[in-house]
Amino acid sequence: MAATRYIAFLRAVNVGGHTIRMDELRDVFARAGFTGVETFIASGNVIFHAPARAGVSLEKKIEAALLTRFQYEVCTFVRTAAEVSEVACREPFPAKRIASARAFVVGFLREPLTVAQGKTLETFTSDVDAFRTEGREMYWLCRVGQGESEFSNARFEKTLGVRATFRGINTVRRLAAKYPAERG
Repeated sequence: MAATRYIAFLRAVNVGGHTIRMDELRDVFARAGFTGVETFIASGNVIFHAPARAGVSLEKKIEAALLTRFQYEVCTFVRTAAEVSEVACREPFPAKRIASARAFVVGFLREPLTVAQGKTLETFTSDVDAFRTEGREMYWLCRVGQGESEFSNARFEKTLGVRATFRGINTVRRLAAKYPAERG
């Protein structure tokens, strides 16, 4: 079976008192049987190869390996390199609004939001924050700095009852450029 390049976005790596060295992270992935393991910046982005069509089972396998090694839960959101490229190219807001914002962030989710969750997300919209969802990604455009917004990952998760991890669009675009989808 052909191997596919995947990118794992890990939540809660090197924040909140949990520090994981990137060589340790690569070792966990290699011991789990993945190949071509690399990390990208020290915020929990791991690039690796695994059999095609592994899907959600990859997330569960990675989470179990991380829990065993580090003794705390690390929610994992896996996308193929092709999916990351698609996310990097999306412009869910008008270009003029994106250019004037201080932050443009992608939230990676396990599954698309339900209609009810989407309506709840809309309640966070303000003069400062705007949101769009497409598939398993949520886009957040923040007119001021993220730290100045009333919106946060913790508030999102608590209110909607879903887990997510957030990355700046520039990080996503750099990942897509450095790790393009491989042609079979």
